[in-house]
Amino acid sequence: MATHAGKQRAVLALMAVAFRRIWCRLAVGGGLLFGLAAPLAAVPAAAQTSLGAPDPSNPHRSATDQRPADLVLLREWTTMEGAFAIGVHNAKPDPRDASARTIVVWVEAPGDVKLAVDTLRCSPEAPMRLTRRGRDLLIKELNPGGTITEANRLDHQIWWAACFPEQAGKDPATLQAQARQLGYSGQLREQMQVLPSHPR
Repeated sequence: MATHAGKQRAVLALMAVAFRRIWCRLAVGGGLLFGLAAPLAAVPAAAQTSLGAPDPSNPHRSATDQRPADLVLLREWTTMEGAFAIGVHNAKPDPRDASARTIVVWVEAPGDVKLAVDTLRCSPEAPMRLTRRGRDLLIKELNPGGTITEANRLDHQIWWAACFPEQAGKDPATLQAQARQLGYSGQLREQMQVLPSHPR
């Protein structure tokens, strides 16, 4: 089991990576891209240039029409407002950290798409997901091979898709034996830290 100091080092390393990443909001059909942190170079080229760009032949094309070819859908649901979906694509190693991966999280809402680049640590000692909620940075320590609930299912789906792309889209509750084979104990404590962003 990872020591507290080891986890702190892992968190600090991931924070350094995450703060260089970008969060953006794409207005479908409007071609609006708002970078909220880090340079645009951190985002896949498709997210910068084609997603959400106006289509002269169909300026009101749907989010479904704009989905990347490698998008893996993790959740889909419908409300009175319309259809929603969450997926991931473009998982790749982080060049600054051998144990880290990045992945683009795609969130569809009626008439709108939100994109974010999450950072995942894949090491058996300190697996975790760094993501954002508004301006806050969320550090989620995970327990691959442990209990999966509705509260942590999406975190684990994104983690598996980033760290082991061949498992992308699978129910993480069915991957406990696979996690053990990969060296994950399934006995880690799951917890979340919230680092608020101070307004400028």
